[in-house]
Amino acid sequence: MKSDDRLREKLRKIEALYAAAGTAGEKSAAGAAAERIRQLYEKASRKEQPEEVKFSIPDQWSRQLFIALCRRYGVTPFRYPRMHRQTVMVRAPASFVHLTLWPEFEELSQALAAHLHEITTTIIREEVHDSTQDAEEFAEPRRLL
Repeated sequence: MKSDDRLREKLRKIEALYAAAGTAGEKSAAGAAAERIRQLYEKASRKEQPEEVKFSIPDQWSRQLFIALCRRYGVTPFRYPRMHRQTVMVRAPASFVHLTLWPEFEELSQALAAHLHEITTTIIREEVHDSTQDAEEFAEPRRLL
C-alpha cells in the first residue's frame, strides 16, 4: 500500500472515531462518517446557541485543513476585516467545537504533519544529502576580556 493510501485510510479512521459510529460496519464507511458528524452538528445546533469561537492557526497547511473540515460539516469559517490570516472564526455550538471539531482537527493535523515530515525527509535524503539531523551545537568561543 502506498504511503498516500495509508494516510487516506488513517484520516478516514480518525473521522470515523469522531462520528460516534455504533457498529464496525459504520466505522469503516467514510462517507457515512461525515454525514454522522453533520448530524451531530445539527443536533447540537438545536440544543445550544451558537457561540463565536476564535482560532489562531499560524501554519498555512493546518489552517487550510481546519477550514476544509469546517466546511465539510456545514460550519462556515470566517474572519473580520483587519484580522490576521492565521485567525479563523466560527459560529457553532460550543459542545460541537470542543468535543468534535477541534479534537478531530488536531488528530488529522498530526497525521498530515507526520506524513509531510516523512515525505520531506525522504526527498532531502535522496536528492540533497543523506544526513537530515539538526545542526550541531557548539559551545560559544571564549570572549577576550
